Amino acid sequence: MRPKIVAGNWKMNLTFEKADQLLFEIGELIEEKKTKGVEIIICPPSPYLELATDFAQDFEIKVGAQNVSQYEDGAYTGEISAAMLSSIDIDFSIVGHSERRKYFAETNASLAAKVDRLLEYGIQPIFCIGEQLEERESNKHFEVVKSQLVEGIFHLSQSEFSNIVIAYEPVWAIGTGKTASPEQAQEMHAFIRQLIIDQYGEEQAHETSILYGGSCNAKNAKELFAQADVDGGLIGGASLKAEEFMAIANSF
Repeated sequence: MRPKIVAGNWKMNLTFEKADQLLFEIGELIEEKKTKGVEIIICPPSPYLELATDFAQDFEIKVGAQNVSQYEDGAYTGEISAAMLSSIDIDFSIVGHSERRKYFAETNASLAAKVDRLLEYGIQPIFCIGEQLEERESNKHFEVVKSQLVEGIFHLSQSEFSNIVIAYEPVWAIGTGKTASPEQAQEMHAFIRQLIIDQYGEEQAHETSILYGGSCNAKNAKELFAQADVDGGLIGGASLKAEEFMAIANSF
């Protein structure tokens, strides 16, 4: 049975004090409202990763980074290596979020290298894919998503791929308040799973978690998560509010 996952991407938000407070509030809610077999992942800004891993020792959560360098080590000022993340017990790392693709010109080739670095150090990539509005309107959304998968992660062996989590995030729904309908989300998630079947077989496809992201919140999470191929969410703004984030985690 593939894991049900709710991951909170805090993006570039919160001071240290506010991050500490948010973790405390999440911890209180975890103790009060036990989640039903859901894996909770917190992805804070990099200065707060060790704060989060300390917190994770007392609560049933995992910690993820928001990014990783494609390089092993060396003269790459400002970069954070997979080895560094591993040394502070990071479990996951987001790779290829649309904001990284857009603002930092990340390509499928550079993302494939990032995935390789993470897997070398036993860190699970949360690999993000998704189309722009104009790509959906011109009926190219399936083609775009397929190319992101093929060029970004389909070079992996099956054993390597078994450590991948996929997050489908239609770019037009990220931070806009627009959400793909449950039917649109299911259609794309089913398409993604079929591509995995074609590449790695039915068993692997059945075991791969595919998350939805894009203005997912406590009001729409239950209907989205009820879809057969939607295995949870990569949550942006709503993950900055403890009550709403935990309500999403309890939406299965």
